[in-house]
Amino acid sequence: MEPKKLHAVTGAFGYSGKYIAQRLLNTGQQVMTLTNSWHHPNPFGEQVKAYPFNFNEPAKLTETLRGVAVLYNTYWVRFNHPNFTHATAIENTRKLFAAAKEAGVKRIVHVSITNPSADSKLEYFKGKATLEQALINSGLSYAILRPTVIFGKEDILINNIAWILRKLPMFGVFGDGKYRLQPIYVEDLAELAVTQGQQTENVIINAIGPETFTYRDLVAEIGRITGQSKPIISVPPLFGYGVGWVMGKLLNDVTITRAEIEGLMADLLYVNAPPAGHTKLTDWAKQHAATLGIAYASELSRRRS
Repeated sequence: MEPKKLHAVTGAFGYSGKYIAQRLLNTGQQVMTLTNSWHHPNPFGEQVKAYPFNFNEPAKLTETLRGVAVLYNTYWVRFNHPNFTHATAIENTRKLFAAAKEAGVKRIVHVSITNPSADSKLEYFKGKATLEQALINSGLSYAILRPTVIFGKEDILINNIAWILRKLPMFGVFGDGKYRLQPIYVEDLAELAVTQGQQTENVIINAIGPETFTYRDLVAEIGRITGQSKPIISVPPLFGYGVGWVMGKLLNDVTITRAEIEGLMADLLYVNAPPAGHTKLTDWAKQHAATLGIAYASELSRRRS
């Protein structure tokens, strides 16, 4: 029998990292996590030991990773904030890759985004392209996974679309709403990540689900499934951002950013590629229709709690 290997997952107390860690445990592997979220409870107990990132102490980070066979990296930030920025996330991830190489890690499975571009004016997509290239240049064996929207129990976007449909008499989409999304189920993403962790070939995979929606159709479908169908109206992007900004202030959160609106409307969450996941969002939503959107999901609260 092949001996167990040690796998490191960033953010195993969070969203996608938690599912990757659980799938690794289910296959009998040893798992550790790197995290900044010491305030979060460890859902795995003694099965998964937690270590700090130690980005400011590269030698400690390297020692933490020594003996790790595969590193699964989900570390990133959704938007710039006084407490975290894309620039810092890029710098920290570079340190993580360097420490992994120094520690002798054999392979990195890295979660990126569809349509990253070094020429993009959007920091999110440009930053992801920068990190993909850094990983490629590192000389380490790699699998780069490029999801669009990830849905599941702890999802924010799909849940909050349903929440707005439950709370408001209508739903506004930016412009014509015809830009597309290809959501992937978080369990499917975890399965893909763990499968790629067992390989050696360098690959870049568009980690998309089996369904493609326009944003307008996605909202309509969620409304239909949850029994909350509402009129869907087109609004100017700037007006939509303003409404989102006000909602964010009321909810003490960031509901949407200008950059996210630009990325959506530029069709950057769509690729012409075969699906890597098999779970349909519509099927999952039907199974969770009674609870989807009942409570608002706050990005900032999750980072604080």
